[in-house]
Amino acid sequence: MRWRGKRKSSNVEDRRNTQVSGAGGFGRGGGGILQLLPMIFKVLGFKGTAILIVGVGAYGLFTGNLGNMLGGLGLQQETSTGVSTAPLTETAAEREQVDFVAVILADTEETWSSLFQQRGMTYQEPSLVLFRDAVKSACGMAQSAMGPFYCPADQQVYIDLSFFEQLKNQFKAPGDFAQAYVIAHEVGHHIQTLLGISSEVHAARSKLSAVEGNKLSVKQELQADCFAGVWANHANNSRQLLETGDIEEGLTAASAIGDDTLQKQSQGHVSPDSFTHGSSAQRVKWFQIGFASGNMESCDTFKGS
Repeated sequence: MRWRGKRKSSNVEDRRNTQVSGAGGFGRGGGGILQLLPMIFKVLGFKGTAILIVGVGAYGLFTGNLGNMLGGLGLQQETSTGVSTAPLTETAAEREQVDFVAVILADTEETWSSLFQQRGMTYQEPSLVLFRDAVKSACGMAQSAMGPFYCPADQQVYIDLSFFEQLKNQFKAPGDFAQAYVIAHEVGHHIQTLLGISSEVHAARSKLSAVEGNKLSVKQELQADCFAGVWANHANNSRQLLETGDIEEGLTAASAIGDDTLQKQSQGHVSPDSFTHGSSAQRVKWFQIGFASGNMESCDTFKGS
C-alpha cells in the first residue's frame, strides 16, 4: 500500500502505557473472561479451549459489537478494576504500525465523510484506541486474546497491535492491506451503528432463537465486510492507495477467518447453525461486492433469506 506520507487521523488514542488490573472483566458475579472461555466456545460453536487464541481471537477480530455478544451470554461488566500508567516503550516497528493505523483510519474518514455527504448526512468519525494486553471500554473490559473489536457504546475501535503478528503468522494472512482490512471492517460496524442497523439487529436478535439469531449476526458481519470493500474501492480509485497484490491480501484475510475454516481447524467439522460471521466464501464474496461497486447500497446483506 502507498500509505507513507499520507494524512494521519487525529482520532487515534494511544493507551499502550495504560495498565488495567484487578477483578475487572466480564462475569456472573465474579471472575474474569478467561474463566468463561469454555462457555463462550460452546455458544460460538467451538469445542474445547486448546484453540483459545484462534477461537476467541478470530471472533474478536470481526465481532463488531462486543456489548451485544457479552449481553447475549448474560455476562455483566465488573467495575472493580485498577488503572495505572507507565512510561511507554516501543520499537521502531511498532512506531511504524502506529503511523500506519493512523493513515488507514484517516483514509476511512475520507471515504465515509464523502459517502455520508452524498446522502445528506454528516459522518461522525470514530476513535481508534491502541492498547496492550487488556483495555476497559464502555462495553466492558476486554483482553487482547479477543482480537480487535468495535464497541458501539462509545463508538470506538480497539486494537492491540500484536494482533497483526497473529494475523500474519497464525492466520497466514500477511501484508499491510490485510491489516487495513481489519481496521476497515471494524469501521464498517461503526457505519452500521450510525445508520441504526446495529440497534435494529440487536433488537431483532432478542426475539429470535439462537440459530436464527446467528443467521442475523452473519448478515451483519458480512455487511461490515462489504463496507470494507466499499472503502477499498474509494481508497484505490480516489487516492491510489492500493498496489498490486493488495486486494489478494485482503481476500486471504477474509478467507482465513471464515466460520467454516475456523471450525474445521478447531473441531474437525463444520456446524453451519453456529456460524456468527459467515463462511470463508461468503466473506470473500461480500468484500468483493463492496470493492467492485464502491456503493453502500450494494451491501444489503439482509435482503432475502
